Amino acid sequence: MRKWMALWLTTVTTLGVLTGCGAGTGESASTGTTVAASETTSAAAETTAEAAAEKKGTITVAASATPHAEILEQAKPLLEKEGWDLEVTVFDDYVQPNLVVESGEFDANYFQHIPYLENFNEENNTHLVNAGGIHYEPFGIYPCKKAALDELEEGDTIAVPNDTTNEARALLLLQDNGVITLKEGAGLEATVRDIVENPKDIKIQELEAAQVARVKDEVAFVVLNGNYALQAGFSVAKDSVAYEKSDSEAAKTYVNVIAVKEGNEKSEAVRALVDVLTSDAIKEYINTTYDGAVIPFQ
Repeated sequence: MRKWMALWLTTVTTLGVLTGCGAGTGESASTGTTVAASETTSAAAETTAEAAAEKKGTITVAASATPHAEILEQAKPLLEKEGWDLEVTVFDDYVQPNLVVESGEFDANYFQHIPYLENFNEENNTHLVNAGGIHYEPFGIYPCKKAALDELEEGDTIAVPNDTTNEARALLLLQDNGVITLKEGAGLEATVRDIVENPKDIKIQELEAAQVARVKDEVAFVVLNGNYALQAGFSVAKDSVAYEKSDSEAAKTYVNVIAVKEGNEKSEAVRALVDVLTSDAIKEYINTTYDGAVIPFQ
């Protein structure tokens, strides 16, 4: 009897010890599994978030080289953080950037102001709209063979852009500085045919906008868009003999915009692009880089 009781107690004790160890081992394994699962879930969440960002896609933009493409380059890392890849293609004319957006080959362009956009639509039966104003560039008169406007002599030549709205802008600036007088009411549609007074018989040489700066060694003055002035090495603040003031109605009229095909202005990609280009980071870049030749719109 005593032997049987001793054997029974030994068996119970052994089972208890084994059961206790089993419970302890099970609890430890369970905790380890929970931690590992938590880490795995966290890593998976990060991977999913990254994958989701990558899936937002690519934004294609046609742009002029200076300052538009330069500003877009600054926007690339900001958009990348939001899951967008930005692809920028530089064009050296004012026609193709609109045509490739109209055709759907590109999502947007960044090179033009609203009057040019509206005029282009009217003349080419395109359907482009303003998705957001980014900056404006004061038009300036720059010295070439002559250093000051009061040095102009009879028969001197001044080169201006030949597209409708930019030519008008150049002529209005020349009028504001006493070189010519335009027909009353000519406004933003002014051409050389609207010149009613030209005391020194100044020759106005009309050239495609990208070509104006290239004749600077041949003419008395050139009247340039801000981006082409920068490309030619001119500073509005330091080099121009006259320019549109930043608070003038003319300067605000010619705000440079992100243009897209009608119907795409509220797409996620376009809104992301405009939001980044009007951010404080991009405004700071513009203000510290272009010496007043480019001014943030908002």
